[in-house]
Amino acid sequence: MARAELDKQPTDVRRMFDAVAKRYDVTNDVLSLGQDRRWRRDVIKAVDPQAGDLVLDLAAGTGTSSAPFLAEGAVVVPCDFSIGMLRVGKQNRPHLPFTAGDATRLPFADDTFDAVTISFGLRNVVDTEAALAEMHRVTRPGGRLVVCEFSHPTWAPFRTAYVEYLMKALPPVATAVSSSPDAYVYLAESIRAWPDQPALAALIDAAGWSGAEWRNLSGGIVALHRATA
Repeated sequence: MARAELDKQPTDVRRMFDAVAKRYDVTNDVLSLGQDRRWRRDVIKAVDPQAGDLVLDLAAGTGTSSAPFLAEGAVVVPCDFSIGMLRVGKQNRPHLPFTAGDATRLPFADDTFDAVTISFGLRNVVDTEAALAEMHRVTRPGGRLVVCEFSHPTWAPFRTAYVEYLMKALPPVATAVSSSPDAYVYLAESIRAWPDQPALAALIDAAGWSGAEWRNLSGGIVALHRATA
């Protein structure tokens, strides 16, 4: 699928996530074979939240990625553009301050957060560069960015097998466990079309961040990018 076909209008993507909200966490756990839990723990380590830090968790969905920050003594603001996700999150985690917001037009003042993180959501934003620039705007000088996103496996034979899984195995599995399996066909296409590790690092640097670097997880299925404001 061409990149232009993936660049859906924000309302279409929002409806898609609204539709999968109720079973989103369960579906992700099944499709990742449970690895998403480890990936999220790696995000917490990369952010390295200190007691009292104010952390913005973008594309937070139902708040699964946000809750662990509380255990570290940080204050976390889960933010997502899907009202359906936020409603499910608020039902399950009423103590979290869920906030509706578009990553390209964040509803926060300049230099607000000590850290900004986004897990498995940046590739679904309609304008990657604008979102990275907005994250930079709301992060205080010296604050940090952590992006956890699907990427490109580094070993060629494994990369081939991974793409086969995405395009052939993922849709039928999603049909069995998801409330909206068609959404996962789009998500598989978006993963395949996403920039590789060096290309994403270049986009991060171009948005005003400094020292973008990455660490591969699960052989490059996921990459953890980190940078400083």
